[in-house]
Amino acid sequence: MNRIKEVLEEKGIKQIWLAEQLGKSYNMVNSYVQNRRQPSIECLYEIAEILKISAKELLVENE
Repeated sequence: MNRIKEVLEEKGIKQIWLAEQLGKSYNMVNSYVQNRRQPSIECLYEIAEILKISAKELLVENE
């Protein structure tokens, strides 16, 4: 599970903008945001860099 949706909302960033920055389709980013699909580790780090946060902040620990 990831927190991409929460971070985007906190920062007021649209999914389409993130998709453009990543060079991925809106549908792919939307599947990450909805937790239907998890990004690769490399992509997770790229998302974190774009959002100017640590990759660890994008992850949700299993309880």
